[in-house]
Amino acid sequence: MRGSLVLEDGTTVQGEVFGEPRTAYGELVFNTNMTGYCEALTDPSYRGQILMMTYPLIGNYGVDPETFESGAIQPRAFVVREACHMPSHARSQYGVDDLLQRYHIPGLQGVDTRQLTTKTRSRGTMRAALAVEGEDTETVLAEVKRMPFPDKQNLVSEVSCTKPVFYNRPGDARFVVLDCGVKMNIVRQLLQFGDVIQVPFDMHSDEILALKPDGVVISNGPGNPAHPDLLRTTVRTVSELAGKVPMLGICLGHQILGLALGGKTYKLKFGHRGGNQPVKDVGTGSVHITSQNHGFAVDAKSLEGRDLEVSHVNLNDDTVEGFRHRDLPILSVQYHPEASPGPHDTRYLFALFARKTRR
Repeated sequence: MRGSLVLEDGTTVQGEVFGEPRTAYGELVFNTNMTGYCEALTDPSYRGQILMMTYPLIGNYGVDPETFESGAIQPRAFVVREACHMPSHARSQYGVDDLLQRYHIPGLQGVDTRQLTTKTRSRGTMRAALAVEGEDTETVLAEVKRMPFPDKQNLVSEVSCTKPVFYNRPGDARFVVLDCGVKMNIVRQLLQFGDVIQVPFDMHSDEILALKPDGVVISNGPGNPAHPDLLRTTVRTVSELAGKVPMLGICLGHQILGLALGGKTYKLKFGHRGGNQPVKDVGTGSVHITSQNHGFAVDAKSLEGRDLEVSHVNLNDDTVEGFRHRDLPILSVQYHPEASPGPHDTRYLFALFARKTRR
């Protein structure tokens, strides 16, 4: 079946549909990773988006469910240059086409993803639709222009757990993860140091403190950190926890922590998504190659005069990649220290946070 990718600026490109043959709408974003498509497809931070991979061949090593970061595919659609239908890997259980079909997600292949990436870098992220053969593209384009960006919704409520989840492991500490769309590898990394309790994004601060945590992690997730629903719940909870328990923010959690401590956030033109983002540690001067997936950032100027200092910056655009509190055991990073797209440069952060939780 043929299909089209329809962008809000009127651009329409033709391709071949794979996965579930249906029309889907979302925000078109691109990821520059050469590998890790299973992790990307199951990353809750992609909720509401149409994910496009810049690397030209996707699916060559198949699908291993052990690598999933959540229990479902999170983007609304998937766009690639070429989808490999004959994967080869000892751990592969099925192919990427089968993966999309299992979760009823449409895909499109045979399009010039690099040209589309260049357009996105120039114009910024755009609303888009993956339309299957038979759909009237003018009607689809009108719907694309009419629909709001997905971050106008409370996407966190769609991916957060609804009740506490306990991961029991004897250790020196107990971590509570405020689940805004947590990736499972964050849980795995924390389990090296103790018990983990994953709790809903809207759990109250007194309920969290009743769990007697040694540290609280505010997780990654999708959407706008300043969404009114999050300001009323997660941001308020994190503000109330400040000074009562050590905290670590990751990605969306970093932005939420910034808001809770009086800072501001803003939407990036096309975001940072991939496994090769260079980040400088301001204190040591060392540079880490990091994995990232976000469309919003913390305003550096808004942190001034609040006992906060920027600890990490992105060397591509000087955006804030981390901050810490001068007096309290609070630190935060915009990138994903749990990811390992090749380098393991930032895994040390979990051990660093674990040391801050020791009484």
